[in-house]
Amino acid sequence: MSEQTPPRCLVCEQDSRRVPLIQFVYQDGTYWICPQHLPILIHRPAQLAGKLPGAENLGEAEHH
Repeated sequence: MSEQTPPRCLVCEQDSRRVPLIQFVYQDGTYWICPQHLPILIHRPAQLAGKLPGAENLGEAEHH
């Protein structure tokens, strides 16, 4: 029986013992992000290139 790695924020890599984590699904994969880095996912997802597949193709949010 293998031990699973605890979920970690895809940006800072902290786990749920240190920070709250928000789970989301993207391209059929499951990812976690902490509240501190959630604004990056919402407003500037391209900054997650290399951490989230295809992030470099995601546009920035429009601000009205």
